[in-house]
Amino acid sequence: MSETTYNRIAMLRAERGLSRRQLAEALGVHYQTVGYLERGEYSPSLYLALKISEYFDVPVEVIFSTTPFPRIGSRERSA
Repeated sequence: MSETTYNRIAMLRAERGLSRRQLAEALGVHYQTVGYLERGEYSPSLYLALKISEYFDVPVEVIFSTTPFPRIGSRERSA
């Protein structure tokens, strides 16, 4: 069983016009950590996931998932 954690950090960061460094400073982590998170190379601790959720002011499940998020615009339209 894969333990991959999918996230929307890059999308949320881009929507708000933040650099990785700016987000890292706000969260108190190294900027490379943000890159590792965005690429799925690192899964955050629960504490860090909650800090990210609080920072973006959205529920944690909006940012993180154990299954891939659907691509934007890929929802099937009902007939």
